[in-house]
Amino acid sequence: MNIFKTAALMTGLTLVLLWAGNALGGQSGMTIALVLALGMNGFSYWFSDKLVLKMYKAKEVSKAEAPELYEMVRRLSRKADLPMPRVYIINQPQPNAFATGRDPEHAAVAVTTGILRLLDVEELEGVIAHELAHVKHRDILIGTVAATIAGAVSYLATMAQWAMIFGGRDDDDGNPFVAIVMMIVAPVAAMLIQMAISRSREYAADAGGARIAGNPSGLADALSKLGTASKQIPMQAEPATAHMFIVNPLSGKKMAGLFSTHPPMEERIARLKSMN
Repeated sequence: MNIFKTAALMTGLTLVLLWAGNALGGQSGMTIALVLALGMNGFSYWFSDKLVLKMYKAKEVSKAEAPELYEMVRRLSRKADLPMPRVYIINQPQPNAFATGRDPEHAAVAVTTGILRLLDVEELEGVIAHELAHVKHRDILIGTVAATIAGAVSYLATMAQWAMIFGGRDDDDGNPFVAIVMMIVAPVAAMLIQMAISRSREYAADAGGARIAGNPSGLADALSKLGTASKQIPMQAEPATAHMFIVNPLSGKKMAGLFSTHPPMEERIARLKSMN
């Protein structure tokens, strides 16, 4: 069901992109939109993992440097039938974690120093298993593509604004009303769909992580602690990368459900407890 929902949402996001391109420049606008999306996705596919790890000053650690964490990741990777990912630690007091990488062979798992201090072994196993489930489901690539297409729609909306200022389209099919609607509606629609994709993949990763760890309660207890701590301990995080973390690093800021990158914490915990 989650796979079907994600596919439907990705299709909807692509249609928004094509509609925005068509509203901006007809057939040529749609071509520009597709080329833009392909180019941005290609860049994201190859470089997004390096960029986000550098953004948060993540330090790769070896078995000698972090033996317990490294062995935990290795053991759970084997249970998930995944290659051993690279392991990183981020020097941040907020307890959090994320996975990145274009595919299982190029994956990385990053945890903050805060999460290593807060969680016990079973809870941390649940978090690591959740991130490995993202890797197994290729959610990192899905999320990157979704964010890139949403960014392309916003870029087209900005182009439309400048086109309106400097005289609009040259062809006879130009419709100022359609262009105005596109400038307002398309970026919002793209953002809502992108966030819906993120929420759907979080539910799937929770369920997958519970199966990998073999203990839904560990992840449920971890989420309860992380949800409370994320509201109390601030983190300097980029909104564009918030969807990558196991809990929203910006959750101290109130957001309506539709505009949230993560499902309600209470619902995530309830679903995990129902698996026991």
